Amino acid sequence: MNKVRTYNKISVKGLEKFSLDKYEIASEIGTPDALMLRSHVLQPEDIETSVKAVGRAGAGVNNIPVENCTERGIVVFNAPGANANAVKELALAAMLISTRDIVGAIEFVRKEGQGKNAEELHKLVEGGKKTYGGTELKGKTLGVVGLGAIGSLVAETGLMLGMKVLGYDPALSVAAAWRLSRDVERMENMQSLLAKSDIVTLHLPVLEATRNLINKDLIDSFKPGATLINLSREKVADTEAILLGLENGRIGKYLTDFPVQELMGNDKVVPIPHLGASTEEAEENCAIMVADQLIDFLENGNIRNAVNFPNIALERNGGYRIAFSNRNVPKMLNQVLSVLADREINVIDMINKSRDEVAYNIIDIEQEPSDELVQALEAIDGVIKVRTLI
Repeated sequence: MNKVRTYNKISVKGLEKFSLDKYEIASEIGTPDALMLRSHVLQPEDIETSVKAVGRAGAGVNNIPVENCTERGIVVFNAPGANANAVKELALAAMLISTRDIVGAIEFVRKEGQGKNAEELHKLVEGGKKTYGGTELKGKTLGVVGLGAIGSLVAETGLMLGMKVLGYDPALSVAAAWRLSRDVERMENMQSLLAKSDIVTLHLPVLEATRNLINKDLIDSFKPGATLINLSREKVADTEAILLGLENGRIGKYLTDFPVQELMGNDKVVPIPHLGASTEEAEENCAIMVADQLIDFLENGNIRNAVNFPNIALERNGGYRIAFSNRNVPKMLNQVLSVLADREINVIDMINKSRDEVAYNIIDIEQEPSDELVQALEAIDGVIKVRTLI
């Protein structure tokens, strides 16, 4: 029986994927095999030695100590693309809010319209039109930074609205490139995109290469008065740089899903309370996706959408399964196969893949692995974690 400890409120649709005859799921459960969470900040000391995997029901994993998990052979899963439509729709709303002061206009009518008779209300509304007029998105230039699952959808939406769309993503994958419309003009660097864009929207994870991507050195590259939208992560944009851009007019408006104290009270800032993936559909999609991945990993050792281990899968063809992780150094697999050969254990099928400094292996063998065999494999220098899946 596998045990899964949950944090936060996980969608019931995701939890229902775990069959009751194979899994125990609870927020308070001892020696869990896996953890499933959303925004809960996980500390290394929270992760017990029994944990084999962590599932993040969302895209970002900055609330998980990924490096520590990797060192311990714990696979960290996320749900890329599961919340893409929700974020895309919020990006569209942000673009509309940036060009037409819809929020201000609504609050004006709510506040000033109280107690007015029909004639007075009519005059108020007609007068408000002049104050809250705006511009259209059609014909403007949209710069999309990050062209993954979310960014590509935002770019496509911009094209549908009649906008000219520029895109920048130095790490664009082949899969993402296939998704991207030919009408999106690829920029070679951030400076070129910023100089030409009326609206810039960020859709990037927080990595060393993207942390404070929008910084003081880039502020002067913005087209004067441009709108910046950040629905990705707080740390992608440096707050001091944003304040500088707002002060000198390079940034006309800043719409962010990650309000910070320094930006409060600034009329040019539209703070949004982290609504990017906060739709029923997105929460369900993320939970279902991560649940499926955890189940396949716990039952078969397969890995899909891990942020710290390679994608790898092997169909079950009978026999008994061993899955193990190791440091990505030469001759590791040879040593493991030698241990099996010394015990005259025949290999039915196997697969091996590496990612950065770690590797992961799935081996199907003819006979049930003994405790002694597992101990022999664990004793090999460089092996991180060994699992047996009957």
